[in-house]
Amino acid sequence: MPFNLLEKKDLEKLKKQQPERSQLCHFGSQYLNLQNLELTKPLWFDAERLSKLARLMRAFIFTAVEAGQSGHPGGSSAKVEQILALVLGENLAFDPIVPKNPGRDRLIWSAGHCTPGLFAINSLIYEVLRRTGRQFSEAVVNPVFPEHLLRFRHSDGPQGHAEAQYPLSDFSTGPSGHGLSAAGGMAIVHKSCGLETKIFVLMGDAESEEGMSYEARNVLSATNADNLIVSLDYNHFGIDGAIEEVLTSPYINHWLGMGWNVIETNGHDILEMIYAYRLAANGFGNNLPTAIVAHTFKGKLYGTKENTAASHGSPVKHDEYVSIMKNLGFDIPGIAGQAMKDIEYICQEITSDDEQFLIGRLNIATQKIKTESELVKKMLAVLPNRPLVNPKVLRRPAALPPELIFKEGEKIATRKASGAWFKWLMQHTAFFYAGAGDLSGSVLTNQAENIYGIINQKNPYGRGIRFGIAEQNMAMMSTAMTQDILPGGFQPVSVFGTYAVFTTMMGNCVRLALIGNHLKPSSKGFFIMLAAHDGPETGEDGPTHQGLYWLSLYSALPGIKVYKPFDANETIEMLFYALEKGEPIALSVTRPDTMVLKRDNGVPPAIAAVNGAYVYKQFSKNDNQKIILAISGTQILLNTLEILSDLEENYNVKIIAVTSPELFEEYRKNNPAGGQEVLTDEERPLVTTIHNGWTGFLNSFLLPADYEKRAIGINTYLKSGNVQEVYELAGLTPIDIKNKILNSTK
Repeated sequence: MPFNLLEKKDLEKLKKQQPERSQLCHFGSQYLNLQNLELTKPLWFDAERLSKLARLMRAFIFTAVEAGQSGHPGGSSAKVEQILALVLGENLAFDPIVPKNPGRDRLIWSAGHCTPGLFAINSLIYEVLRRTGRQFSEAVVNPVFPEHLLRFRHSDGPQGHAEAQYPLSDFSTGPSGHGLSAAGGMAIVHKSCGLETKIFVLMGDAESEEGMSYEARNVLSATNADNLIVSLDYNHFGIDGAIEEVLTSPYINHWLGMGWNVIETNGHDILEMIYAYRLAANGFGNNLPTAIVAHTFKGKLYGTKENTAASHGSPVKHDEYVSIMKNLGFDIPGIAGQAMKDIEYICQEITSDDEQFLIGRLNIATQKIKTESELVKKMLAVLPNRPLVNPKVLRRPAALPPELIFKEGEKIATRKASGAWFKWLMQHTAFFYAGAGDLSGSVLTNQAENIYGIINQKNPYGRGIRFGIAEQNMAMMSTAMTQDILPGGFQPVSVFGTYAVFTTMMGNCVRLALIGNHLKPSSKGFFIMLAAHDGPETGEDGPTHQGLYWLSLYSALPGIKVYKPFDANETIEMLFYALEKGEPIALSVTRPDTMVLKRDNGVPPAIAAVNGAYVYKQFSKNDNQKIILAISGTQILLNTLEILSDLEENYNVKIIAVTSPELFEEYRKNNPAGGQEVLTDEERPLVTTIHNGWTGFLNSFLLPADYEKRAIGINTYLKSGNVQEVYELAGLTPIDIKNKILNSTK
């Protein structure tokens, strides 16, 4: 007798009759094996029809790769049955007419290279919708039609890796392992807002080799993320060869050992996959995420490359492509360079019965989406007394609250100011998330985290995330959650913090999120990468912890700006400005308590910091030779002020305080008159830059010929020492600065 495992009595019967198939594991996780199990077929289940749709998908996959002579047929072909079971098997809430409906389930292609598979299911769906006269806006939907496959991986065609602007793709991916972390961030947000949304991840087995996927598995089993379902294509091959050459321990342990539920299936059996998805979505009552380990053949039905690493990213020769297509049942013309004729032939094989079946299944998928008003009511119910306010609409109060105002002349670390601001923001919106790389008490994200607590099984609606020592995963989760728009139009923002010197480890994740912002501006996310303990001030730990050069990476990435406020009040103003602007920032803050600058004698108010640079001291009324000092770093400014009177015996000195070179360039472009008031073009040859780190950070204030002579900073690694000792090692004491300025102006 077949088992209907969606019935509790059948599941219990399976446990008794075949106990090896169902086991309760450590951490309370559930193991279930569906391979070759006789299962009850739903009334709608048409094995022959679904098999044909699988053939059509593979035909589109192989033709796209043939047309572009590029792409990844191996993983794409291996995942065909998984995709069909997910989209058509009453598992995914998805409306093809409104593919970004905020009430939909999310689908992340962690195996982002498998775009032939993504575009094949898109081509199948939107060809049928077009034929049956379904009306939709192509500009809104961004569909992929079969004829688009001819330009696959070309500038005017479907892209080489999964991007969020396409239907059935909700995050722009590519680098291995990153999609799991991105999906994890979204899963945490949805679950912590009381939503029943499911986050599905299509993932390759070799991605388990990526360290950040280990980090993600740890965090997700600890954060109540039972709404996350990984469909794992277990085909045993990466690009170079068998994954067992890297992962020598039993593969399933890499998931069960992290406290995940695991369901094993035959990944080419659509019925098994349908059951696996449904069981995972229903959950096992343990609040744990589920990995469906789908046993497959890489490059399924792709000729001589089937079940080999060679199928990963290389097309077969044309003659073999024709043979493969004929073996699939498509007697295509197969004329080299004329793949459009093959596409036309494939489309002719789609019958009206196929169309009606597909439309019927898509209607079911659409009906699974709950109304936006219903979902907002759900959030209101689980988040009582919290302000359901979109954080990106919050603005600086005309009168700042006392906790965000710092007395001039007192010593307050900028990290304390940012911590106070994060706390303020957490109190004013239900959609702000905060976490750190096992450093919350040091970088002071804990002030915000403590408002609603850390997310875990006992506190599912917290807003703090305990990432542990896992900077890569932290960055990918935190940035991805900001690119998802929830029901009601609410869009989360996040802060994630570590020491400045460690931010380079997060560069690729931040880059990927910025690419997502660029590709899909309608869901552009705002996040704050907190680069704490910046500069030589963290001196005791030696060069491994002195944040001096990290800015070189983030100053180069489009879509993010480095903010480096001088004091606590500037920190507050710059954070409010960044939130209003909605562009991600890397915020440099320091550990020691440093003086809150006095704003007298013509020093502009702290809000001037948002221009990226301002005149801290104007030229004096004397006839001495003019020099301009462009300074970044609080201690550098204070050290310079100590020797200012000495300098002015021979020079007429102007000081420009630089809080963000990129912001200043933007300010000059948008407000040329204001930019000229800070620094005229004629004054640029007079500039000497001084920075408590990488000299290149201030290069935009210099003429190229002056980069070496007039740039003062730190271009080597330093030893351990207290602040005074490290500034001595760096040659940035007041007397050092004086001598270097004098040398630069000769």
